[in-house]
Amino acid sequence: MQYIVEFPEVLRLIEDRSAAFRAAIASAPDLDVQVPTCPDWTLRELAQHLGDGRRRQAAIIAAGPGAEPPARTDPKGAPTAPRDRESLDAWLAESTELMLDAMRAAGPDRGCWTWWGRSQAPQTSGAVARHQIQELAVHTYDVQLTQGAAQPLPTDVAVEGVDEFLTTVAATTVPWPFKPATIDLHTTEGRSWRLTLNADGVRCDDLATDAEPGDMGMRGAASELVLYFYDRVPLDGLETTGDTQPMEQLADWDPNA
Repeated sequence: MQYIVEFPEVLRLIEDRSAAFRAAIASAPDLDVQVPTCPDWTLRELAQHLGDGRRRQAAIIAAGPGAEPPARTDPKGAPTAPRDRESLDAWLAESTELMLDAMRAAGPDRGCWTWWGRSQAPQTSGAVARHQIQELAVHTYDVQLTQGAAQPLPTDVAVEGVDEFLTTVAATTVPWPFKPATIDLHTTEGRSWRLTLNADGVRCDDLATDAEPGDMGMRGAASELVLYFYDRVPLDGLETTGDTQPMEQLADWDPNA
């Protein structure tokens, strides 16, 4: 599978978004406030989620291929994030570095367990690394939003994020249960994709320059598209053409239900 950016750049973007997340947490006046876009969590709980999740991904990648994720080795379960700011920052940095070390040791092509077995994304450490960029980027946005200072995702992260979401999260071989449709997605940065929804599932391809318009079109900055995909901004904030029902159905559909 051809990625937009190469593996070393993926790892750099993970480091960059991890640093941005830590900076946003460090500048928050109160870590016990609720996160509007993750209403079940406070900022402190979001930090716990990020740190524990990166440590868990490190273990999954290190374990290699498997039908199930490796069991936790700590009988106490997930580690608890430190409460004081300096120790929390160090714990978050260590969490990301543990994951990056596992990714570097594995390389981009080694197999590992993933939750997306029926998507277009391979079950490899490289595909996991791509997804981790977005995990960190979107939660950084969450922290910034909580402080009233939300920023767009960086362009390189966001363009990569559109492609990653469409091939990893949206794509599936589970048959599409609704009327067949095509959805064209365009970024103002110049990249375009087509989703094809039919009895074979949902397929993502680069949109040919001479293609006839699909049943629906969406256009916006790559950051806006990624934030829409992750339910951070509404569909009506994007420019759309044609029938929006297929995208609304796709957003509500759980192919594994």
